[in-house]
Amino acid sequence: MSIIFIDKMKKSIFILLLLLSRVAAMAQEGRSAYNVLSLPASSHAAALGGGNISVVEDTPWAGWANPALYSSVSDNSLGLDFMTYFSDGSWMGAQFVKAFGERHTVAFNAQYMHYGSMDETDGSGVVIGTFTPKDIIFGGAYSYLLSDRWAGGAALKAVSSNYGGYSAFAIAVDLGLNYYDEDRDLSLSATFNNVGAQLKSFDGRTERVPFDFRLGLTKGMDHLPVRFSVTMADLTRWKTDDYFHADGEKLNFGRKLLNHFAVGLDVLPTSYLYLSAGYNFRRASELKAAGSGHGAGLTFGGGLTLSRFKAGISYARYHVSSSSLMFNVAYSL
Repeated sequence: MSIIFIDKMKKSIFILLLLLSRVAAMAQEGRSAYNVLSLPASSHAAALGGGNISVVEDTPWAGWANPALYSSVSDNSLGLDFMTYFSDGSWMGAQFVKAFGERHTVAFNAQYMHYGSMDETDGSGVVIGTFTPKDIIFGGAYSYLLSDRWAGGAALKAVSSNYGGYSAFAIAVDLGLNYYDEDRDLSLSATFNNVGAQLKSFDGRTERVPFDFRLGLTKGMDHLPVRFSVTMADLTRWKTDDYFHADGEKLNFGRKLLNHFAVGLDVLPTSYLYLSAGYNFRRASELKAAGSGHGAGLTFGGGLTLSRFKAGISYARYHVSSSSLMFNVAYSL
C-alpha cells in the first residue's frame, strides 16, 4: 500500500512540475521585481557559484532554494545567516527545522534586507529627512521523503517591501524535487522558484515575481576528496534582451547558453571540513557589462560541519560597487 502511495506521489509531483513549467514559460518571461528573493541564505550555495539546488547537507539553510533538501536536515536545527551588501546594506535571517518521524520535515524562515539610510527629498530636490528601504521575507516549508532516494518539497514565502512612504506585498511558492544516491554520492535536483504574484503594488503598477526554473547536479569523485556541482538557472528566459558584452554588443547563442550555468567545486580534506570555489557565468557577464570586471562571477568559501554545530563563510559579488561576505552558523538542539 505504501509503495502505491509513493508512486502516486511521484507521478503527481512530476505532472505538477510539467504544468508549472509550461505556465511559467508563457507568463513569466521578462523583467521582474522582488529580486531579493534570488539572494542566497546559504554561504555554501553562494560559494558554489550561487543558486545551487543539489548539495545535500545537514544544515537548516539547505532548503532555501530547494525545499526538498530539508528532508536531510536534523530535527530541531536552528540557523542564522548574515551577508554584507553594497553600501551600508545587509541581508540577514534565521531558519528553524523540525522533523516529524522519518519522512516529514517542516521549516520556518525569515529574511531581512535593509539598504542603508537614504536622503528623502521634496519635489524641488531639497532634503527633508532620511529613510531606510527594506524588504522582509517570512514563510514556511514542507519536505516529504518519497523513498530512500527521492524527496519532494514546497515552500511558501511572503515578501513585504517598504521604500520610504511606499509599500508593496507579494507571495511566492518554491517547489523542489531531489534524487540522492548516497552510495554513488550523486544528487540531482529540479526546482521551480518564486512561482507567485504581487498582491499590493507600490503605485498601481503590476510587477512580476522573479520566477526561476533550475536544474542541478552534484557528484562526488570515487577516489578523490572532491565534489563538483553544476546548476542551470533561468531556464525559461531565452528571449530576454539583457545579455550584452561589456562593449554593448549582444551575445551570441553560445554565450547566452553559458549564462544559464553556474559551476562549483568542493574540496573535502576531512569529513567535517569543506573548501569551495565557483563561477557564475551570467553574473560575470552582467557585472562586466556594468563596468566591473575584476573578479566578476568568481565565488569562494568554506565551512565546518560538526555533528551539532555548523558554520560557513563565502565571498561573492552581487553589485558593481562592492563585494559581499556571507556567514552562516547553526546548532542542532
